[in-house]
Amino acid sequence: MRRRTQIILILSCKSFIFGKRSTAKTHSMYKKLVSIFSFSLLLCFSCKDKVGASTEVYSNDFQSGNLNNITNGVIDTYNNTKVLGRYNNSEFTLSLNNLPKHDLITVTFALYIHDSWDGNSDSPDGPDMWEMYIDNQPYMSTTFSNYPCAANTFCKPQSYPNSYPNNYNNPKTGAATLNLPPACKTTFPNGTTKYIITKTFSHKGSTLSMKCLDKLVQTNDSNPKCDESWSVDDLKVTAVALQ
Repeated sequence: MRRRTQIILILSCKSFIFGKRSTAKTHSMYKKLVSIFSFSLLLCFSCKDKVGASTEVYSNDFQSGNLNNITNGVIDTYNNTKVLGRYNNSEFTLSLNNLPKHDLITVTFALYIHDSWDGNSDSPDGPDMWEMYIDNQPYMSTTFSNYPCAANTFCKPQSYPNSYPNNYNNPKTGAATLNLPPACKTTFPNGTTKYIITKTFSHKGSTLSMKCLDKLVQTNDSNPKCDESWSVDDLKVTAVALQ
């Protein structure tokens, strides 16, 4: 209603000003009025959609081995802490029901990229992809590279924090913690990289499905899971209602 009133006022002012003989002065007056009402309209929209209630609907650090609401969940120990994983050419799905009324969902978790991920490389080494689906729709598709990137040497690029395939970033770009111990491949020192993944998206349904999976390529390794894997920790989901 406020927006409609402002538009009517602008048109009324225009009719009043230009109903008389148009002059440079009247044009200037009209422009000033339009600027004032446009600014008012901008303020009106900027005040809209403030955060109201924020409810944490899921939180799991996996230390107790709790796998409720998770399909294909496995627990492993990495770096003296329990994690969800490790996965290689596999996936897990988090399913939540009876969500409170909301407009947005925020998902955050630690993603560990273990051992010799090859990023955007071609077969037989890659591409080494990681994907997320929200309610069975693709939401995130990227690659990670764990290879060292020394000066004057070729660095196997990764797509993250952008999407695959049209992005080429240095290995470990966007990482939260570098050079963590390998999960398995002892010949690959400093072989784990930790990322903090935080995603907020529009969502209003009473149920939520989040599937995370990989498409790892290691055709020349007899122990693929030891060569490349991933795990998740500190998984949290928050439902946000807007005013």
